[in-house]
Amino acid sequence: MSDEPPILDGAVDAAIAAELPGLTLAWCEFAVADDVLRRSPPALRTRLRELSDRHHGAQAIALRTRAIPHAYRALFRHLGLEPDDRRIPVEALSLERLKRGAYPSRGLLADALLVATVETEVGVWALDADRLAGAPRLALAGDRIAVADDAGTFARPFDPPSEARAVTPASRRIALYSIAAPGVPAIAIEEALWSAWDIIDSG
Repeated sequence: MSDEPPILDGAVDAAIAAELPGLTLAWCEFAVADDVLRRSPPALRTRLRELSDRHHGAQAIALRTRAIPHAYRALFRHLGLEPDDRRIPVEALSLERLKRGAYPSRGLLADALLVATVETEVGVWALDADRLAGAPRLALAGDRIAVADDAGTFARPFDPPSEARAVTPASRRIALYSIAAPGVPAIAIEEALWSAWDIIDSG
């Protein structure tokens, strides 16, 4: 196993920081030897099944009473998103598990992001690090918050990145990022990013 990649702080536009103190973006990057979109190894598919068995209706209902999901629900409302309609990442995955009866395996990268999000309650997204122009950050696009790099915005918060930054089978450097709602401890963000990295690195 490789050494853990350092967790870096993404810049936050001053206007965003003034309106939402504590809203941050953290990220890391690392090299991979193979296609991270390939089929998940047996051990990861087993981990998904075990995770599915541990998460059922009662856990999904209880999520919103927990500190980290509560912080993200509050952030969604501040951003003008109704969290009972547009679900925070961990709730969206939990509802999908209830509808499907299990967390489906969609390949190494997708499964790593899913496991990290469900186990830490912090959403994690992936980029092709070689397609980034500088470091990811939180910026204003008009009057809305966006995830951006030096070439411009490439995602709304809590949405997958645009195709221009997306991971492909040819990607050999991966960047992972998470957005911390105010009140979410830095250690939870680090755990989420390192958890996703560890699964990818071990895969």
